[in-house]
Amino acid sequence: MSHPLASYAAVVRPVVDRLHVGVRHASRPLVRELYAPLGLVPGLEMNLLYAMLDHPVPEAAVAARMVYLPFDPGAEEARGLAVRSGGSWEWTERGRELAVGAEAALAAAADALWSFTPSPALPGLSAVEAALPLVGRLLEAGGASGGPVFAAFTPTWEGPGTSAAGVLVSRLEALRHHRADAHRAAWAAAGLSVDEVVALESGPVWEAVEAETNRLDAPIYEVLDERERLVLLGALGALGDGLRPE
Repeated sequence: MSHPLASYAAVVRPVVDRLHVGVRHASRPLVRELYAPLGLVPGLEMNLLYAMLDHPVPEAAVAARMVYLPFDPGAEEARGLAVRSGGSWEWTERGRELAVGAEAALAAAADALWSFTPSPALPGLSAVEAALPLVGRLLEAGGASGGPVFAAFTPTWEGPGTSAAGVLVSRLEALRHHRADAHRAAWAAAGLSVDEVVALESGPVWEAVEAETNRLDAPIYEVLDERERLVLLGALGALGDGLRPE
């Protein structure tokens, strides 16, 4: 049985993903500068950035987060940035220092992309100001329906002095994982392996997995009323991603 907000979940997902990709792309020059002196490229820390800045993350949640990517825990520890302790991953001193720098780079990228974008529905507010409290409410409500990675990303890191745009990046990252957990649950219930779902193309199986993902993702949006959902979609849709002409 479908959920009345499944169509909203389907519409908002690509908007959130677009902003995620845009901020990551815009931050690359600064992030590369951080990693160059270490002779390393970005790894686990960029995929668990906001969660691990706030608290250790259970190994099972890390494995779920990295399920689509090559991930060797031993090789990850050998980089010297993160370690396993008591069943969870946490930063080393050097790893945390790097993660704080990466978070600042992402916040700076978001500031450059979003700071002067007005809210389409709320005159006098920026799009960031309009979206921020609504996404915060979604994260508070999502514990009832989110999976292991969403739980690992909440509460999410919001460092002292971080700009509103930087905080929104952090909150949207957590929100993305409510849907990512739903997607993993949907394809697992369909009896698909990781390799099979990665190779999946449009067709009946793909459509069924997407429909189930939308159904499982939809409950998080129940906390917002209809007007608030429109305000959120409009605010996020107004934000630039730097990937195409504005």
